[in-house]
Amino acid sequence: MFTDKEKFKIEFKQRLIGNSGRQMHEVSEDDVYAALGSMIRERIGQDWAATNRAYTEHGERQVYYFSMEFLMGRLLGNNLLNLGVLELVREGLGELGWDLEDIEEYEADAGLGNGGLGRLAACFLDSLASLGYSGHGNGIRYRYGLFEQKIIDGHQVELPDYWLQKGNVWEVRRGDKKVNVRFWGNVESHEQNGRLVYETKNGEDVWAVPYDVPIVGYENSAVNTLRLWSAESAADPTRGFGGNYYNFLDYKRSVETVSEFLYPDDSQYEGKLLRLKQEYFLCSAGLQSVLRTFDKLRLPHDRLADKVAIHINDTHPTLVIPELMRILMDEKGFGWEDAWSIVTRTVSYTNHTILSEALETWPEQMIRELLPRVHMIIEELNKRFCASLLEQYPGDQERVSRMAIIEGGQIKMAHLAIHGSHSINGVAALHTDILKKREMKDFYELYPERFNNKTNGITHRRWLMHANPELENLLEETIGSAWKKQPDQLNELLKHTGDAVVQEKIRSVKRKNKERLAAYIHKKHGATVDPNSIFDVQVKRLHAYKRQLLNALHIMDLYNRIKENPALDLTPRTFIFGAKAAPGYYMAKQIIKLINNIADTVNNDPQTKDLLNVFFLENYSVSLAEKIVPAADVSEQISTAGKEASGTGNMKFMMNGALTIGTLDGANVEMYESLGDEGMYLFGLRIEEVEQYYREGGYSAQGIYNSDDRVKKVLDQLIQGPFCQNGQSFDSIYHSLLSHNDEYFVLRDFADYAQAQEQIGIDYRNTKLWTEKAILNIAKSGRFAGDRTIGEYASDIWGIKPVGVGSRLTTR
Repeated sequence: MFTDKEKFKIEFKQRLIGNSGRQMHEVSEDDVYAALGSMIRERIGQDWAATNRAYTEHGERQVYYFSMEFLMGRLLGNNLLNLGVLELVREGLGELGWDLEDIEEYEADAGLGNGGLGRLAACFLDSLASLGYSGHGNGIRYRYGLFEQKIIDGHQVELPDYWLQKGNVWEVRRGDKKVNVRFWGNVESHEQNGRLVYETKNGEDVWAVPYDVPIVGYENSAVNTLRLWSAESAADPTRGFGGNYYNFLDYKRSVETVSEFLYPDDSQYEGKLLRLKQEYFLCSAGLQSVLRTFDKLRLPHDRLADKVAIHINDTHPTLVIPELMRILMDEKGFGWEDAWSIVTRTVSYTNHTILSEALETWPEQMIRELLPRVHMIIEELNKRFCASLLEQYPGDQERVSRMAIIEGGQIKMAHLAIHGSHSINGVAALHTDILKKREMKDFYELYPERFNNKTNGITHRRWLMHANPELENLLEETIGSAWKKQPDQLNELLKHTGDAVVQEKIRSVKRKNKERLAAYIHKKHGATVDPNSIFDVQVKRLHAYKRQLLNALHIMDLYNRIKENPALDLTPRTFIFGAKAAPGYYMAKQIIKLINNIADTVNNDPQTKDLLNVFFLENYSVSLAEKIVPAADVSEQISTAGKEASGTGNMKFMMNGALTIGTLDGANVEMYESLGDEGMYLFGLRIEEVEQYYREGGYSAQGIYNSDDRVKKVLDQLIQGPFCQNGQSFDSIYHSLLSHNDEYFVLRDFADYAQAQEQIGIDYRNTKLWTEKAILNIAKSGRFAGDRTIGEYASDIWGIKPVGVGSRLTTR
């Protein structure tokens, strides 16, 4: 790509001046980012074309990963890393007077995702390309992300996240590959060659225009594609609309909203309808694109499953199933049974939730009106499915009702996804076990061969090599570089657990990362942070079951203990939170306010500020996580047992040498299998105990309040006390715990959690012991690399093999 640094500098200066039309001394850092990004994108383009050509020539099966979210993060540094030129560019820019880290700050975090679901999809795309698999993403090009979070007077305030304001240097608009998606209308049938043919007439047509983003593999020349669909008007403004131009503008505005917002508010009918439109828009456009690519192979469509694997990431893209049926029957001429066989051999599904209330359903009437032909197909699917169930379970009408795709006027998307897929997987061993034994028990009994587990994984390229280059260098110096392409080789670090020199270097790396984060906090909050304190971190979506509240109550208790005994021998702590709450989630937003009130109190109290500091870092994102994760000493993974499907933040912290305090929930279970008590701090109820409480009752939050003085005091302080500034009280949180009997067992786990935290404080002072634990975490983290996960998907579900696509970019 660039044979040496001098050639890079010459080419870059030419590009910078040509792009900006300014002399070198006049350019801004924004100009530098735009020039560097466009230069790298063009270079990637050569391998992108070669990769697509290789896939066509090989004719191997290709995977299309459909997801409503792809939380990509910034791409500049990651692409430079995977191209093998990161250090060359860093040094070259440095000699020209720019810091690459500063330049990266000019790239917006793509507003294409929300949380773990979208970040997992991004990690998977990275692993697919880096392992040489032909696998591509299909998503929506949202003009606005979820929201930009501001904290004003301790409250979350949501601002528009217009991440595309400056454009996106990585995307390529493919206007020639646009497809038509139709909503509304009425279905008409007529006989053709002895069979009924259905056609939707008088519908609203929308152009789906693809914007392609290259996904660069790690030093292997492979470049896969993330295809993002944007909605554009398909009508001619000079025709129709009753000759009224303003009617056209109304139509145009209606169309463009389809790809305008990530997760529009669906608490009202209009928002819910828009969400449904988005899901169908993605499924229909993506399928049309997939079939267009398949058609280049000049094979009959009954061979589709031999060459195409379609994976749906959670239930949001489940309309792939009836939409593919519609295309195969109405446009390709297949009968029902043959079309269904093709669909079920092609589609696979990942379930991401344990919470029954989170399983997606849609009002049948809404789908009937918006997608009339798709509704007909779902209705027929349900009819045939229920009939087959009655044959298998004669007289068991209750079971049939439980398993029906349409029931009580609702269409159950998880049921449709399971029935229409050849593989259904959970994302952690515990999660999959719960699906089989509880949430999807009926379906597991019907289709046991379809269920399997694929524990989530993260890309170590972004979360270790790019986010923590000092640790990368230390690992390379200590155990070589094989782990970069075979992350399980991180196990070699176990040989150095007791090595005093390695331990000191590990501590030095952690110290530098803590100082870097401390500088960021000082810039944002104007506060001085002690890098010698324990950096205790909880960053993730804010939800009651994730129990940020438990963390907050514990900090209140620590504050009380210091106030009662100023001589208390406590290891200094810096508690760091980052989280967005859904705009309509009142309780979550109250917890954000509580955390910020706690911060105001403890950070400004002369008696506590040297022992306790609390910071809520606004607008949590991938790029902010890259600053936080390498600096963390303690990783808070404290969800109620049985509620978190997997988690991937736990893996990122583990890989960077943080120690986990957590419950046996999600992938924490498998982390504990690897680490044991010497590498984790477990506490709290086990899933069997939680389920017993739910099943048999017997839990009394009021009883704990009455018997535990520490609990009583912190709960009373939610109503009146040092954390209720300016008359602000948190009675809604108080009543959720006492009047509503503490649904997520925060009070039940409080004492055990506080005891585990006390042990952390003691162990942290023993630097040798703590460093050994950190090294153990890093060494065992290779098991949780996304490359392992994708290898399992490839062999067990998708049936694909790596495709060689040419020589390394860096040698060109």
